[in-house]
Amino acid sequence: MPVDAWQLIYRSTSATGAPNAVSGTLLVPRTPWSGGPRPLVGYAVGTHGLGDECAPSYRLRTGTENEIALIGRALLAGWAVVLTDYEGLGTPGRHTYAVGRSEGHAVLDAVRAAARIPGAGVSPTAPVGLFGYSQGGQATAFAAELAPSYAPELNIVGVATGGVPADLAEVARFNDGNAGFSLVLAAAAGHDAAYADVPFEEILDERGRAAVSRVREACTVELATIAPFGRIADFVTVPDPLPDPRWVARLAENSAGTRVPAAPVYLYHGTLDEVVPFAVGEELRSAWCARGAEVRWQPIPLAEHILGVSVGGPAALTWLGDRFADRPTTSNC
Repeated sequence: MPVDAWQLIYRSTSATGAPNAVSGTLLVPRTPWSGGPRPLVGYAVGTHGLGDECAPSYRLRTGTENEIALIGRALLAGWAVVLTDYEGLGTPGRHTYAVGRSEGHAVLDAVRAAARIPGAGVSPTAPVGLFGYSQGGQATAFAAELAPSYAPELNIVGVATGGVPADLAEVARFNDGNAGFSLVLAAAAGHDAAYADVPFEEILDERGRAAVSRVREACTVELATIAPFGRIADFVTVPDPLPDPRWVARLAENSAGTRVPAAPVYLYHGTLDEVVPFAVGEELRSAWCARGAEVRWQPIPLAEHILGVSVGGPAALTWLGDRFADRPTTSNC
């Protein structure tokens, strides 16, 4: 595509408030933009895996980025796009997969970094839209909730987020014994990377240690093959770790819906989602609406997880375009 690209390393903040370094990529179309600052999309990718070679910046360089159709759609509209690789995905340390607080910080700081790149033409006052699905949905939901206190200077005009694993405990229970069980192990490994107080390594049995070792290096396709239809009880030495107060607290910290988003939200979810149950999306919609947020809720009928973004993603980008054009929003809370 006719774009200029910059690979970034920028300062962000971990889930526990410590400074860290995160990588990412800024893409700016070469076509001129008129009528004010060029819009900027803070793009958060869905699950890519936990190994460094899974980072979207690497995949963009090697031509293997599976979300390029949606990224390209934003670029063809003339918008700049900045993607975060998230904490520990492409930089030293382990990836904090499914840790919403870390992901939200990484998204917001990528947007901040984009405006500091000499010659990129991204204005600090540019209208910002946040876009993400699945893991990216969690990241953008948290970015939207954290922005008023963490990055109040950003001009966020809309948040398009879908397939959001808003209640991590409920998602874990749903996938216990299902095809997506490897994602439960990945999320546990991500929380272990973010927090020193959750019991993880010490409760894994031999099978659990072997599976987690593979999970920590796997990208999406391999990740799905590691332990399909597994159960938590088959990988640990305790009856059930989820009721442990330390896990309860950390999973609650990284579940969305506890704060009002910084801007209007387009929230979409497949009604037959086999990874993040549709009820979790409904609960997030209800939580945000109850707090007075402006939410456009869009179920995707008969759609499972991948079809949810295939159908809902383009519509979500169109909705962001309306926000950049300053058209009125309609909430269906």
